[in-house]
Amino acid sequence: MSHKPRTHDAFSVALGGLIALAAAMGIGRFVYTPILPFMVDALELSKAEAGVIASANFLGYLVGALAAAILPGAKRPWFVAALAASALTTGAMGLSPSLAMFLGLRFAGGVASAFVLVLASALVLERLAEAGRGGLSAVHFAGVGCGIAVSAVLVSGLAAAGYGWQAQWLFSGGLSLAALGAVIWLVPDRVETPHPPAAPRGDGRDRRLTALMAAYGLFGFGYVITATFISTIVRTSPDIRAIESVVWLVVGLAAAPSVAVWAWAGRRWGEGRAFAVACVVEGVGVAMSVLATSALAIVLSAALLGGTVMGITALGLIHARHLSSGDPRRGLALMTAAFGLGQMIGPAFAGLAYGLGDSFTLPSLVAAAALMVAAALVVWPWRRRGRMP
Repeated sequence: MSHKPRTHDAFSVALGGLIALAAAMGIGRFVYTPILPFMVDALELSKAEAGVIASANFLGYLVGALAAAILPGAKRPWFVAALAASALTTGAMGLSPSLAMFLGLRFAGGVASAFVLVLASALVLERLAEAGRGGLSAVHFAGVGCGIAVSAVLVSGLAAAGYGWQAQWLFSGGLSLAALGAVIWLVPDRVETPHPPAAPRGDGRDRRLTALMAAYGLFGFGYVITATFISTIVRTSPDIRAIESVVWLVVGLAAAPSVAVWAWAGRRWGEGRAFAVACVVEGVGVAMSVLATSALAIVLSAALLGGTVMGITALGLIHARHLSSGDPRRGLALMTAAFGLGQMIGPAFAGLAYGLGDSFTLPSLVAAAALMVAAALVVWPWRRRGRMP
């Protein structure tokens, strides 16, 4: 008797993955961006302090990614616990104005969000592959964009109703916690089967995977400065301050369908080429965020950022899974760790560089350059051999 999952079961699992990433990533990780301007105004945080708080989250993300590769036992219990921890640490951000508490909670939330990304992706991608429905991975990865869009609407709605940064964190955590029940129901438990040991590889995959990991780390650095500070950039620019709430919403709305678009590009051009093109497009958007001054240009910058960030994330993880053998958690975790290292450095660097010229121009242009290098790193080494990752 075949144990291949039914098609609608596969869609349910993908939908559960979407909700999990929306809660732990789209809200748990990225809601800091729209809430940050309110925290800066109320608590008089410096740009350096804001960057360090963001970096604490990304340090936790790095630690969590490394730990996820060696977790004992079945994946799902860890996944569910991490999703709950992400929600609780998000809500707890609204309980105290202590900088030390912010750092501890964002670190713990980073660990939890990395667990969710790595373990949810391993669970969901495995089950979709077994069902012959790999294309539904776009539904899973669309969760981050959906969560960003929801967080933008939630924060702007609460602000319009007169609620401050503390209520914004509490409501965000509550919404994430509400998603937990749906995820438990949609991603059911089952007996985990051991993966075969890794087979020797002589086709250059190890070198291609190493290059991809380095590029993924540069991508983490390249996207995160704009993703962390774009709302702050808009708020501190009098000519475009009126579109502050719109900009983060545009990021989320562009991100939600982007995974399907870039997955199509990956199938048509190859995952490596699609990854490189997306990095170049994102680099243009990052540069535009500080070089352009009109509202239309900033909205376009937000659309380019949102329209690529999850596409690159998905292409990188899917391609790493194809280049890996054995338990996919190791490859996914190492990729996520490289990404986490890059995005941990980014906000702290941006906060310090801001002090040199009271502007995010320098760090943003450095980030755009990093994305161009990431594109070249994935594509260039393999041209002479006629092989494209």
